[in-house]
Amino acid sequence: MLVVSEESEEESNGVNLMEFSDEILLHILSYVPCTDLVLNVRRTCRKLATLCLDKSLTHTVLLQKDYKVDKDKVKQLMRDIGKEIYQLNMAGCYWLPSSTIDHVTRCKNLVKLNLSGCHVTSLRLSKMLSSLQHLRSLAIDVNPGFDASQLSSECKATLSRVSELKQTLYTPSYGVVPCCTSLEKLLLYFEILDRSREGFMLSGQLMVGESNVPHYQNLRIFYARLAPGYVNQEVVRLYLAVLSDRTPENLHAFLISAPGSFAETGATKNLLDSMARNVRLDALQLPKAWINGSGLLQHLKFNNPFYFSFSRCTLSGGHLIQRVINGGKDLKSLTSLNLSGCVHCLAPESLFRKAEDDIDSSILESLVVSCCNLRHLNLSAAHHHSSESIGNHLCQLLSRLKHLLSLALPVCSITDVAASVEKPPTTPNLVPQTFGRKVRIGVQTYPKNLGDQANQKMESSVFWALMGSLRFLETLEIIGSSFSSAMPRNEPAIRNSLPPCVRAQSVGDSEVAAISQLTYLQSLTLAQLPNVLTGSGLISIGLQCQHLRTLSLANLGMMGKMVYMSALMDMLKHCRCLRDLRLEQPYFCAGAQFFQALSHCSSLQRLCIVSRSGTLQSDAVMSFMANCLEVIMCHMFMGESLTVCKNLQQSINWYKLPLHVWQFLNAFCLAPCRVLRLTWWETFVCEP
Repeated sequence: MLVVSEESEEESNGVNLMEFSDEILLHILSYVPCTDLVLNVRRTCRKLATLCLDKSLTHTVLLQKDYKVDKDKVKQLMRDIGKEIYQLNMAGCYWLPSSTIDHVTRCKNLVKLNLSGCHVTSLRLSKMLSSLQHLRSLAIDVNPGFDASQLSSECKATLSRVSELKQTLYTPSYGVVPCCTSLEKLLLYFEILDRSREGFMLSGQLMVGESNVPHYQNLRIFYARLAPGYVNQEVVRLYLAVLSDRTPENLHAFLISAPGSFAETGATKNLLDSMARNVRLDALQLPKAWINGSGLLQHLKFNNPFYFSFSRCTLSGGHLIQRVINGGKDLKSLTSLNLSGCVHCLAPESLFRKAEDDIDSSILESLVVSCCNLRHLNLSAAHHHSSESIGNHLCQLLSRLKHLLSLALPVCSITDVAASVEKPPTTPNLVPQTFGRKVRIGVQTYPKNLGDQANQKMESSVFWALMGSLRFLETLEIIGSSFSSAMPRNEPAIRNSLPPCVRAQSVGDSEVAAISQLTYLQSLTLAQLPNVLTGSGLISIGLQCQHLRTLSLANLGMMGKMVYMSALMDMLKHCRCLRDLRLEQPYFCAGAQFFQALSHCSSLQRLCIVSRSGTLQSDAVMSFMANCLEVIMCHMFMGESLTVCKNLQQSINWYKLPLHVWQFLNAFCLAPCRVLRLTWWETFVCEP
């Protein structure tokens, strides 16, 4: 009787989820994928059946990265709530057959549609858009074989009302741009290869008459991102030629991201001259060749700028102060500034400056004072050495930017001035050789008590203080000024234009440990930190940064000696929210212990390992894939034989993996090279 009374008392004191108010339940349900709400949760009880169909939950449907959704679920979802959907995002749903797109026609009230990464033919697109009369925003891919002449009049009528278009081009084409007569925002992504699959050279020539010059007059935002290749440059020049003929008066954001050299032509020069006369910009990004050696910035007019990018330009600090922020002009509206690769941006003059020269702290101070509301700042790929003046260190000045959410710095910029450059860290070669017993040289083990690690770091460290002042930072990149990834994205593979920095030799475990103060950190990139020995700071990050989702580590410590492996495995055991992991390290051994530690990352979805002369254990990979069922992309560039790669590929294909993994693996095969290419490759290092 006593036991029964205790159980009844416990039940009476328990909390029933259904007793919460509708507002609280709707907030809880907003974190559940829409497919689960409609197809599963709403079938549990009458109250949830009503709440799951609330407009606040069905207004926007996100299928992007929802890898458990198949074509049948999409069909049922569109049948149940199709008329209630106003925004639908199917970007990157590569596993869904193209016929799934036909069910989108049920969404009669659709206003915003994203089909990037989905293969859509001209006829299927025409049929779908013909029934979406309220559509105002569209994102699609233009693949080889696309024919705009197959679009029906009803489809063109829908496109004429679209004000926002994102178009990814895989073939030279204007796509649906000529039909979009009311465009206000145009986002173009050029991914055209120079050669076809058959090996034929492609041409970037298009018919200028198809461009519809008058249709750009409402344009407010123009953005173009180019992948490497001359065809991409030729096609984007045709788009720009239209703008140069008649520049939109309402244009306030003009952004072009181009890797490598992108020469300026007469048409582009006319466009920039016309922009300088007729428009006032809020956002600007241009190829470096268009800015270097010209007085363009002196003539352009800005209204309330929020984004500037001068990546890899020879812009000096004097020009930055005088022409961009106008001698200390109030730029509180500026939220993003990209000075990546601008080696002279913190020096008064660009001529005769050496890499080891100190920065002019007054230039950085003027920048910090004028742009006090910056949220995103990129100073990477350059040498920024602080002088010995007290209070003028780069880290001390940046600590005033309390609103920063993302920050990218070169390794040499975070060193303390007190750390003498003339005294490099002790190496085994400096140990005197004697005829006595040989001295065994190694690295110290990381402290078991992580509290002792913080005590080992001097409280006067400027980087430690910087990390303590930027508590709300979400993205951090610390990259060596001469670092070049073995497999970069949208960048030339060889670009070691800057020599290695002597000051960076002192950056190691203690600086990495300082990053653990960033409680809300979500993305971390560390590349070319030569003094990382034990990797003890990584453990602190794993324990303290519980929101970390993206981690990229490259060339840490001494080349060829991955001595921080033990600490990395301990770190991974605490990264419960980690989704993306990228490791680039020569001679990396991906063995059983590594994959066992990686199995603790229950949320991991994407894995990439790049290792020259690296090795892996097939059994360990199979065990890891069995434990981490959320992994849908795995890409390894190792030094294993082609036979090992093929056998592992076959084993994974035949293994009882989830459906989404099975479908994706079957869509790919191994390339004939000495790498394991399972599914995926992505570079986490910042794009220019």
